[in-house]
Amino acid sequence: MSLIAPIHIGPNRIDAPVILAPMTGVTDMPFRTLVKRFGAGLTVTEMIASEAMIRETRQSLQKAAWHASEEPVSMQLAGCEPDRMADAAKLNEQKGAAIIDINMGCPVKKVVNGHAGSSLMRDLPLATRLIRATVRAVELPVTLKMRMGWDHNSLNAPELARIAEGEGVQLITVHGRTRNQLYSGHADWAYVAQVKNAVRLPVIVNGDICSIDDARTALAQSGADGVMIGRGAYGRPWLIGQVMAALTGRDVPADPTLEQQHALVREHYGLMLDLYGPLNGVNLARKHLGWYTKGLHDSAQFRNAVNQITDAQVALGMIDRFYAAQAQLPELRAAA
Repeated sequence: MSLIAPIHIGPNRIDAPVILAPMTGVTDMPFRTLVKRFGAGLTVTEMIASEAMIRETRQSLQKAAWHASEEPVSMQLAGCEPDRMADAAKLNEQKGAAIIDINMGCPVKKVVNGHAGSSLMRDLPLATRLIRATVRAVELPVTLKMRMGWDHNSLNAPELARIAEGEGVQLITVHGRTRNQLYSGHADWAYVAQVKNAVRLPVIVNGDICSIDDARTALAQSGADGVMIGRGAYGRPWLIGQVMAALTGRDVPADPTLEQQHALVREHYGLMLDLYGPLNGVNLARKHLGWYTKGLHDSAQFRNAVNQITDAQVALGMIDRFYAAQAQLPELRAAA
């Protein structure tokens, strides 16, 4: 059985390093709050562009918002200008962040074309200057998230990891894909062992970890010190807590009952309305409704209908009726 031990990120002790990945448009404060309640060693904010953070745009402030229950807070920044990254890191330090995470893994075209995210793995001198400027700008620990490399002809994650360690980075996360793979194929957890062997820092393995068995296999193949879970937590904010329990030798909590899931969906919906307002909140919550209800009876029909609704109260009524109908299914009544 693969078990994990506590790690330290600067003064922050992470007792069970099972970490919620930063995912744009997903891991906002409402979702992270729920994940943390079920159990997470650490949560990381959505990627925030350093320039937007400095200008304190409305969107960047929403992404940077956190709940006290999440602390210590890891704030992920992306950019390609060392001075601006340093300024954004300082600003977040002043706002109370506990950790600054540098994004060198995002494969999205818009980010890459701006010479940020995983494009920095093609320019290690610039990546070095950006890391150095960020580390020197703050008293906080700085971490780094990357991929294996730009493509399979340039798998330079171990080299970048050594550079980052030399510049003072205190933890490295590796998504076991190249940038050019985007999210296709399967993450190469075994490759992450090369990064682990290249540095003395804690290394976290990421990519395609959607179950307890996945987490155990990823740890065994990579030799990593912990796991980061992203898409596997879609519609399952309880998954990370279950993985934490399994990897620390505790009893694994059962999935929430259908009634509990209904209450959770309602709470999540309300939190999104509070953060984004009624119009944006309804629009942004649609993907979460799709993930929560996937696999339930008539869920496709429900999603098609609720996705047309712009009034939050109407949508909440539809959610209530959908879950009430689930509870009346013969197999659920028999189980009760």
